[in-house]
Amino acid sequence: MEAFKRLKKDRAAGVDHESVSDYGENLEENIHDLIDRAKSGSYFAPPVKRVYIPKANSGEKRPIGIPTTEDKLLQRAVVMLLEPIYETDFLDCSYGFRPGRSPHDALARIRDVIMGMGGGWVLDVDVSKYFDNLDHTHLREFLRLRVSDGVIRKLIDKWLKAGVLSESGLSYQDKGTPQGGVISPLLSNIYLHYVLDSWIEEVVKPLLVGPCELVRFADDFVLIFKHRADAEKVFEVLPKRLSKYGLAMHPDKTRLVWFSPYGKDNPETFTFLNFTHYWGKSRKGRWAVKRKTSGKRFSKAVGDIHDWCRKNRHLKVKDQHRILSAKVRGHYNYFGIKGNYRSLARYLYEVCRKWRYWLNRRNRENRMPWERFVILLERYPLPKPRIMH
Repeated sequence: MEAFKRLKKDRAAGVDHESVSDYGENLEENIHDLIDRAKSGSYFAPPVKRVYIPKANSGEKRPIGIPTTEDKLLQRAVVMLLEPIYETDFLDCSYGFRPGRSPHDALARIRDVIMGMGGGWVLDVDVSKYFDNLDHTHLREFLRLRVSDGVIRKLIDKWLKAGVLSESGLSYQDKGTPQGGVISPLLSNIYLHYVLDSWIEEVVKPLLVGPCELVRFADDFVLIFKHRADAEKVFEVLPKRLSKYGLAMHPDKTRLVWFSPYGKDNPETFTFLNFTHYWGKSRKGRWAVKRKTSGKRFSKAVGDIHDWCRKNRHLKVKDQHRILSAKVRGHYNYFGIKGNYRSLARYLYEVCRKWRYWLNRRNRENRMPWERFVILLERYPLPKPRIMH
């Protein structure tokens, strides 16, 4: 019952076309039946419906899985059971999809570590198609270390084997996490806890000369080193470690960066969690690690606003204003980090430009020049830039 309360009610239906509200009409009976089938082993994990959404600034599309409502409900219940168990095992370096932890906590940790070291070598790693390549055999071995309940392990195994229904038909995969599944983030964290986090802490760090810190959010992580020799040693052995468990580093998104304000006229930068990290002077004139919205993410955000205004220019101005205001506030909620005010102000300016452009295009006889748009903004002002973190 608690798991059902936590389900998001506005999500799309799966292959059975049953919405959350439909399932809730006879909730108690449905849940008792679901529990009986789960415990007896007769529960059948239905195929996941696959849809595709475009990736940022590329012609590629990202596959998204949509499980059925009942499948999401059972997965949520299992997550609620396993999460407290694994929270006692997970290390502090892991921030993704964990209760009480956020991307901004990971960003703050990176800044604190680099500032504490006074700069150093940053190994910025992206695991190539991690959620698609997670090895089931190794995952089952990791689960056996902490989960002894056969019912739970069988349910997870069924989700791993569940088919995927797309336009080309029904297919089955022998690796990867359940697409769109509520349990996928937890399984991915369990996998990388053993493959990466524990290995860095227990095996790698004792062999290094200087300090080393890992900060990981889901499959994106950075390793921060004080000494170049340590960084190059780990950079050499890390691909072998990942390959042992069926994973690989993305060749274009993995970089070893000398991140320090000293020694170069133009210090290098790196991008993590859609923020570009760079060195700049504080108000007191000292070097400090600063963050700003990455160029790719900024272009994607502005492009999304452009597309929305084009598709919804027929709406009343007050309705457009209400939705645009919510989108702008959502942008501030994530990117409103200390030191990023200029990017927020530039984003607001671009939103105004796109909004005026499509208001001007929707009616040839009733144009919207900038002078008139400024008057309109006085009546329908968009939220001003705000630092949230």
